[in-house]
Amino acid sequence: MDRGAIPSRGEFLAEEYRCADKAMEEQKFEEAWHHLERAHVVAQDCLGPHCASHWRMLELAWKTRDWRELLGQIFRLSLAPIGNITSRLPTGNSGRSNVSAFARMEIEPEMRRVLGQSPCGNDCTPKKTDA
Repeated sequence: MDRGAIPSRGEFLAEEYRCADKAMEEQKFEEAWHHLERAHVVAQDCLGPHCASHWRMLELAWKTRDWRELLGQIFRLSLAPIGNITSRLPTGNSGRSNVSAFARMEIEPEMRRVLGQSPCGNDCTPKKTDA
């Protein structure tokens, strides 16, 4: 793919999960968390991918024996369907248990572009396209 091209949501998620898996294999757990957090931000507004991101976080918490994170992921997995159905999701939330499940967070410009949002600013307005 062209370096300047904006990846689709699916391409972005596949790459973040690939990087997370590689980091886990190399026991670079903080790096793995970083990639899973990025995937969560992009997956958050689609129920299936949102739950899949929390499931992968739960697996990493289990692998690292991080019981606080494990419980946090179980809690988030139970909340995800309700949040998606009601469209009451905290935009940009990293999905980790070290932040409130209800806290809104800034979204990095790269991820905003993947989501079809303006890469700058605090708005959530989709980018206009020439039609």
